[in-house]
Amino acid sequence: MEFKKNQIVELYIDDIGNEGEGIGHIDGYALFLKDAVIGDKVRAKIIKTKKNYGFARVEEVIEASKDRVSPRCSKARQCGGCTLQHLAYEKQLEYKFNKVKNCLERIGGLENIEEKMEPIIGMEEPFYYRNKAQFPVGYDKEGNLITGFYAGRTHHIIDCTHCMIQHPVNEQILLKVLDYMKKNNITAYDEKTHKGLVRHIVTRVGFKTGEIMVCLVVNGSKKNLRNLEMLVDSLTEVEGMTSICVNINKEKTNRILGSKIEEVYGKPYIYDYIGNVKYQIGPLSFFQVNPTQTKVLYEKAMEYADLKGEETVWDLYCGIGTISLFLAQKAKKVYGVEIVKEAIDDARLNAKMNGFDNAEFFVGKAEEVLPREYEKNGVYADTIVVDPPRKGCDSKLLETMVKMAPKRIVYVSCDPATLARDLKVLSEQGYEVEKVCAVDQFSHSSHVETVVLLQRKNM
Repeated sequence: MEFKKNQIVELYIDDIGNEGEGIGHIDGYALFLKDAVIGDKVRAKIIKTKKNYGFARVEEVIEASKDRVSPRCSKARQCGGCTLQHLAYEKQLEYKFNKVKNCLERIGGLENIEEKMEPIIGMEEPFYYRNKAQFPVGYDKEGNLITGFYAGRTHHIIDCTHCMIQHPVNEQILLKVLDYMKKNNITAYDEKTHKGLVRHIVTRVGFKTGEIMVCLVVNGSKKNLRNLEMLVDSLTEVEGMTSICVNINKEKTNRILGSKIEEVYGKPYIYDYIGNVKYQIGPLSFFQVNPTQTKVLYEKAMEYADLKGEETVWDLYCGIGTISLFLAQKAKKVYGVEIVKEAIDDARLNAKMNGFDNAEFFVGKAEEVLPREYEKNGVYADTIVVDPPRKGCDSKLLETMVKMAPKRIVYVSCDPATLARDLKVLSEQGYEVEKVCAVDQFSHSSHVETVVLLQRKNM
């Protein structure tokens, strides 16, 4: 049977894809549908066709799956942020657990891996959990000033000031910024013409400290923000307002933040905690966006590391030292490696602020620093912790890790596919996967974090 664009079809959803999309089949031809749930019977319009599969849009849910729920957010279907809000939360967790399991089996070649997998750790309250937001500013079709989030895979702004996964204080902040812009004729940036001033409103909230940062990303400087004191007076009415600043980004780019910060009010950073460790967070700092689940994630990593106080630990891709300092509470010595100099500056500052003199940090690529320190300076490791970006670990890094022969490797991953690829390499080089635990760090999205313990064989 041949399928064509704009063709209307009826089908039953029998599977779920890598990004949480529903999958249905007609005569063996697979159709991928956003906002569809296993068990749904839908009427859909085909929007794109390939040889063996295609994409369709749900026009009508004819029969709803027992696992379908009404999204709490009215913008959930339009917005690109919450791709799974229409799926019951316990089923989201089941999907993520299976996503990790399937990758480890299919890509990693790890047999009977489910026996080593702990139950996925979900959230008690999977809403209002994010401590950082980046809201683009623009205009709707009628020329009204708006802010919100981009629709999925586009740069079309969905007007939304109340987000169900962001901290509730953001709505108050956004309304105040928009009101200031309207009253002072401050323009929004247009990425097509490269004209206009305000590109994004960035917020950061310390969940434990209550401190709040607001940063306006502008195509200019703070001098261009007329009557800026009016905005300061308005924003400082918000309880916890600690830092107001301006980020300069004059580039024709999709990158949100530029490198230069201009202070407006208060200090150019806020503080927050993960567990008992205090962190200083600036506008450019990388900091995990879900502090509740980050604590859970790091505690699981600490459990797997099983530190007794005499170990030397390497933390690779350490960022601002979030995991490093968690480990430093129990390790004899921790070495952290990160390619971004500013992140290492933050890591050193955070170590000093917390009184950790057993943490040392290196700027550079993990795949270059670790071989150098091992081969030239004789540094060893009892335990290695890695928390790489989505692309996973560099092959040279894995090679050096195997040569160093640590007793334990704790792998923290944000991508099950590259995790599985790297575990396959380590499993073939003398390490055995002992435990796996998935953590729901990004509720209502398809993303999942995973912690894995590997131990050296024949110990």
